[in-house]
Amino acid sequence: MKPIKIIVEKHPDGYVAYPLGIKGVVVGEGDTYEQALADVKSAIRCHIEVFGQAVLEDESPVQEAFIAEVEVA
Repeated sequence: MKPIKIIVEKHPDGYVAYPLGIKGVVVGEGDTYEQALADVKSAIRCHIEVFGQAVLEDESPVQEAFIAEVEVA
């Protein structure tokens, strides 16, 4: 299996993780970074089992992800 890019967000009440380049909604969560990552990996495996390999994009258009902060009036 090819590597999947995962976004992990830190929130006041824990961590949320989600993959890029997968069709459908897949989310993991946990009290720690490691727990969220493990949870999203499990969710990805389940998602692929249920919907098949077709949910994986052949070539993810995302090469890198950045965080930017802007003010919108």
